[in-house]
Amino acid sequence: MSTARSLLDVIPPESRARLLDKASCEVPLVLGARLFEEGRRADRFWVIRSGQVEVDLHVPGRRAAVVETLGRDEMLGWSWLFPPHVWHLGARVIQAGQAVEFDAAAVRSLCEADAALGRSVYRFVAETVAERLYGTRTRLLQLYGPRADAPET
Repeated sequence: MSTARSLLDVIPPESRARLLDKASCEVPLVLGARLFEEGRRADRFWVIRSGQVEVDLHVPGRRAAVVETLGRDEMLGWSWLFPPHVWHLGARVIQAGQAVEFDAAAVRSLCEADAALGRSVYRFVAETVAERLYGTRTRLLQLYGPRADAPET
């Protein structure tokens, strides 16, 4: 699943440079690396430039359940924006690549200081979360919903 635009596309041009000042240019996405773990402090986020990352959910006594796979131009991480700033899921690189990494606290401060930028970031994140929740709902219905060939009760 992919949003129609990248976070960097929705930022007003006059604010984009200030946002990119809060970024580490291109950082490597190393195959197999864990980028974050559920329950830990969410202090950064990424815009994937190349490669792929699986977002997963810890399942006690079992292997982590993959919730979604993200790739080019997709934002990885939204827990950084909402208190208590703790990851709700985990993430692992499944195809090496590059990403733009942002310092979450610096971006939150920038959003508070620049209303147009803040509205753009919050709206983009909200739309992204809504889209991903809808995609998860659809996948869950495919897995666990009633089958067409199942008898009605």
